[in-house]
Amino acid sequence: KRRINTAMESLEHIAWVLLGRYGVVFRRVLEREPALPPWRELLYVYRRLEARGEIRGGRFVQQFAGEQFALPEAVGALKLMRKRDPDETHVVVSAADPLNLLGILTPGSRLPAVAGNRLRYRDGVPEAVLHNGEVHFLAVLTAAEQWQATQQLRRGPGYRSLSSEARAPRPA
Repeated sequence: KRRINTAMESLEHIAWVLLGRYGVVFRRVLEREPALPPWRELLYVYRRLEARGEIRGGRFVQQFAGEQFALPEAVGALKLMRKRDPDETHVVVSAADPLNLLGILTPGSRLPAVAGNRLRYRDGVPEAVLHNGEVHFLAVLTAAEQWQATQQLRRGPGYRSLSSEARAPRPA
């Protein structure tokens, strides 16, 4: 019996780690996670956590079928994001970052999770990638936007820029 409890505790720990990493968990989002237990085992744990009222179950990401589970604070954050107007925020992440969901949650081919590869998002939408030292654009950009994206991708992960309007000092 102790062995079963230890296995269940281990599964529950993995389930919480994944929820902490993604906020919302469903089968497709876990595709690039290596060495996970089968989805059916995690599903059992997530259903138990939902029954205890610790997490929420539902349909949070519309394009994907199947059961989805989320942290309560993630549900609120998703609602706020849906209502938010685009503000031209650019974020660059390493391809090894869990936010690299290109080809999993977004259209296009996957970007290998190699530290030198990078991905640039604009308002949460993938816009350009640095793959094997070459920049590839996933959206139609002007020449000036392409230059800016290239510079940001070459600077590295964590680079964040706002539109010039958002950066302008506010009048006193």
